[in-house]
Amino acid sequence: MGTDNMENEDEDMFVTLELDDGTEVECVVVTIFEAAGKDYIALLPNEGPEADEGEVFLYSYEEDEEGNPILNNIESDDEYEAVSDAFDEWLDTQEFDEIVGEDEE
Repeated sequence: MGTDNMENEDEDMFVTLELDDGTEVECVVVTIFEAAGKDYIALLPNEGPEADEGEVFLYSYEEDEEGNPILNNIESDDEYEAVSDAFDEWLDTQEFDEIVGEDEE
């Protein structure tokens, strides 16, 4: 009894994002990864149209002095493409078929 919550290693972390239109979306943190010498975070929405499409949000990731996460939009198309490629490579190394979607063939 009560041993389930001992497994913190695999416990999903959640982030609530505020979108440009003011709506909030709760997302699962897929991973924090490095691309072009900076840290980025990949978020998978829990609900809504983005979740149904399996859309992943990518943001640049920093921490403030207290270790709180700071997410910033990726400003340029070139940067986004590099980050997206790095995330795809990371995905290839994972067993994340269920996140990417089984029927994408």
